[in-house]
Amino acid sequence: MIDVKETLMEAEEQMEMAAMYLDESLAKIRAGRANVAIVSGVRVESYGMMVPLNQVASVTTPDARTIAIKPFDKKQIREIEKGIMDSDVGITPENNGEIIRLGIPQPTEERRRDLVKQCNKIGEKAKVGVRNARAEIKDKLKKAIKDGLSEDVEKDAENDLQKLHDKYIAKIDAMLDDKTKEIMTV
Repeated sequence: MIDVKETLMEAEEQMEMAAMYLDESLAKIRAGRANVAIVSGVRVESYGMMVPLNQVASVTTPDARTIAIKPFDKKQIREIEKGIMDSDVGITPENNGEIIRLGIPQPTEERRRDLVKQCNKIGEKAKVGVRNARAEIKDKLKKAIKDGLSEDVEKDAENDLQKLHDKYIAKIDAMLDDKTKEIMTV
């Protein structure tokens, strides 16, 4: 027989993972403000290996429109520039010999709408993850009735599962609303 509390904890863990995925994905979307997460996916060739940018340089945001990248080894500046150009960041780096600067352009109204659509697609993936977790656990609870779990306990567990689902869907909606406001603010 299954442990209902443990099963609900498993569901909550899966739903939390979906929310974390959304949070990480939204951080990478640039909304006209400098954010070091924009370059978190950039990989650079360093001594024959591809490594994350933050392992070969310090990444900072000196102001709202600039990301500054200072290589630990100045010989790496070309490789870092190449890594940024090859990535999907979409910003051309400016190099003064010591520091690479990425100027974050002010997005147009049309670009902002596209970014909001992109966020909503990612949000929908996260919601699907939450719904899949709910469906999976619901199936486990239904099968547990055959193994001797009482229907009352199963119904209570299903209600708790629905409350968890609603909580995480609301959390995802709130995250999307916050990101939409951030993107649409001029």
